[in-house]
Amino acid sequence: HVRKAGLTVCCGGIIGMGESVHDRLGLLMQIAAQSPHPESVPINALQSAPGTPLENQKPVDPIEFVRMIATARIVLPTSFVRLSAGRVEMAESTQALCFLAGANSIFAGDKLLTMANPQQDSDHALVAKLGMHFMDASESRQQERPLPAAPEPVAIS
Repeated sequence: HVRKAGLTVCCGGIIGMGESVHDRLGLLMQIAAQSPHPESVPINALQSAPGTPLENQKPVDPIEFVRMIATARIVLPTSFVRLSAGRVEMAESTQALCFLAGANSIFAGDKLLTMANPQQDSDHALVAKLGMHFMDASESRQQERPLPAAPEPVAIS
């Protein structure tokens, strides 16, 4: 119904709420079962908020988060995999690893969010540091984005 109305689909999830790796894979498989895949797939890290049932939840391990991004990229090759909520608590190196693992988008700045996000100046600095650029609003967001060819395997002795 959403697509018939001329809208694009945004469907993702939050990790770090005490779920198992199996739960995370289940989330991605449910999203990947949509045909076509959603145009936007935000992967969020829980930001614990005082006064909520998850206020004492320990932060998701950075490598586990990067692994989730990489898995999303593999099973959703035509979607924008968005590095989303929780970035304010992530080191630049973790965010860089997420881009290397397949994230190709962020929600920049903190407008329209319920929790803090890095300010636009720091987002622009990070993107520039990584040699990337922000997509112009006029660029098509519905264009298919196939993965580049995998590199040839190499033997290590």
